[in-house]
Parts: sequence; C-alpha cells; structure tokens
Amino acid sequence: MNNELISAIQAAFKMRFGEPEVTVVSPGRINLIGEHTDYNDGFVFPAAIDKSIIAVFAKSTDSVSMIYAYDPKESHAFSLDDVKRIPNGGWRNYVVGVVGEIQKLGKEVPPFNAVFGGDIPAGSGMSSSAALENSIVFGLNELFGLGLSKVEMINVSQKAEHNYVGVRCGIMDQFASMFGEQDHALFLDCRSLDFKAYQVDFGEYGLLLINSNVHHNLAENAYNERRNSCETVAEILNVSALRDADLEMLNAKKAQMSDTDFLKAKYIIEENNRVERAVDYLNNQKIEGFGELLFEAHVGMKDEFEISCAELDFLVELAKEFPGVIGARLMGGGFGGCTINLVDKEQMDDFIELVEEKYKAKFNRECSPYRVNLSRGTYRI
Repeated sequence: MNNELISAIQAAFKMRFGEPEVTVVSPGRINLIGEHTDYNDGFVFPAAIDKSIIAVFAKSTDSVSMIYAYDPKESHAFSLDDVKRIPNGGWRNYVVGVVGEIQKLGKEVPPFNAVFGGDIPAGSGMSSSAALENSIVFGLNELFGLGLSKVEMINVSQKAEHNYVGVRCGIMDQFASMFGEQDHALFLDCRSLDFKAYQVDFGEYGLLLINSNVHHNLAENAYNERRNSCETVAEILNVSALRDADLEMLNAKKAQMSDTDFLKAKYIIEENNRVERAVDYLNNQKIEGFGELLFEAHVGMKDEFEISCAELDFLVELAKEFPGVIGARLMGGGFGGCTINLVDKEQMDDFIELVEEKYKAKFNRECSPYRVNLSRGTYRI
C-alpha cells in the first residue's frame, strides 16, 4: 500500500470537494499464466499486486457528479440522468460505464464527487483499467449502501468495459483485482467463477515485471479479432467454448477452418493445459518446472496466437540467456506492455542492469523494471 499516494489523493479531494467519506484501494494484477483463456471459459492463475488505483469519494449536493483524474489532471462532470458512452472518452468511459451498469441493475446512484489516481503504469498489462472500474463500483457501493456482492461488482466492471469502452474483455482482470489475497494466486475457473487460492512461495526467486513502454495501436482491434477467431472455432467444433475442446477434436476439423483460426484455437487449448500444470508445479514447489512453462507459453503467444512484438520477444530472449532467470513470457493482452520474469533474487540487480542497457541500445527507448509482491484485493481503508 502506497501511503504517500493515498495521502496525496485524499488531499487533492479535500482541496476540490471537502472532506472525503470513502477511500478505496483497488490493486492491479499480474497473471502468472493463462492469457486469453478467460473469455474461452478456461482457467487462469492471476494474483493482485502491490500497485493500485486509489479512489476517494463523497456525496455531492450538486445535480451533477464530478470526477477528477489525479494523474492526467483532468476532470469530467456528468449528469446521472443521461449516462452514455463518450466518443474518444478515454478514462471517462470506465467511470461513467460503471455508473451506467449499476443503474441497469435498478440501483439508484445519487450525485457524487470522486478523485482517483494510482501507481499502476497504464498500458503495462497490469490491468489499471480493471482496478479503476473496481475502485469506482466498490466505492459507490460503500458510499450509497447499494448492497452489491463482489461477484455483482466485477460483473458491473466487466460490462462497463464491454459496453462503454468497447473491449470485450473476459472476467479475469476484474476478478483478480477484487478477490486477490496476500501472498496467494487464484486458480480461477472462468466459466463457474469457482476459485481456489494457493499460497505462492518462489523461494530464492522473485517476480520482476519489465515494462517495454510500448503499446502498439492494433491491440484493441486485434483483441476482438482473436476473440472472434476463438468463437468461430468453438462453433465449428460444436462446443460452447474452447475450454471444452482438445487437440484431437481440433485436428479432426482442421480442414473446416482457416490456418489462422486453427493456430489461435491450438494456443488456447494448450494454454489451458499449461495453467493446470502450473498450479500443480507451484503446489508441489517445482519452481523450475513452472519457469519452463512461462517460456513455453511465450512461444505459443508469439507463434500461434500472434500477440507478441519485437520488443517483448527481445526481452524474453534476454531473460532466456541470463543464468539467473528460470522463466519469462509476455504478460497481458499483448502487443506491448510487460514481460513477467522469475529471477534469482541475488542476481536481480544484475539482470535489471543488463536489460536496461541492452534494451536502450536496441530500441533507443527505456524499459521500466518493477519488483512486485502478491497483495490483497479491493478494499476500503
């Protein structure tokens, strides 16, 4: 928890609106393994991390609600009688989307003021968007006593992203941010939303994220294209989602689908299997085996699902060559953002120094390393 940032955001609220009534911390997330499996009703293995969105709220006596974004120093006022998607609205659509989806549940949201900010790097694959959505729905639930359960809240967050932002995301990001537990990862069945928290102890190894600081513009459209590919193949295989398919079924119907769709589905089926193996490895302290799965997953994302890019591939290759790294892959939606690396703690400083130097020489831009720890889910201070 970043106490200095919390104090700064509370102070910003006081300066604009007076005394705050509710302060919420909503963490970003990492995914240990299992990318793009969530919207295929599959398995994922995410965890909340110690980087968060902080949102501060109070009721308003005005007829409109006012939101202030601490980091870009932008504000947005809107009427609760006319909540709709804002063309090119950026962060505003995450906020008004949550309000709109709460209203669809038949819950009244009176006027409110809010200030939010955080230390989750945008576009890094740490799900700043899900953390923002969760912070808004959780804060409004607390402020107005709406009586929403955590599952109802994450569904509100997901639908806000679908209907107001335009990204047909799965449920993993919102789930991990809301339900995370300290020092645990969540083995989540994205169909039933059943989950089990596993204590994670990497022993002599630590988690290091390396932000490529690139975010290629094709990411949003490419995400939706890949989701369409998965749904097309599921229909050909006569299953409700690729979670129900196996490689034998896929190969039997290969002639009925494009090569591109075949490879996308192959990756999803293999990745679901990797998630289950990863949980078993970590539960039995087979840390090196888990690391190998990370390298294997990156190859699948690069060659089959095609969501990598030159910068991410370069970072993973550097990791593979460094003796103190036992696993690395791109993390998140792809086309930029972070790699996740499992690094010997004693060699982490040396690895960071090497990566920063080589990456700058190759791409003439800085990368940003972040040491992260597994944290608790969204909560009110």
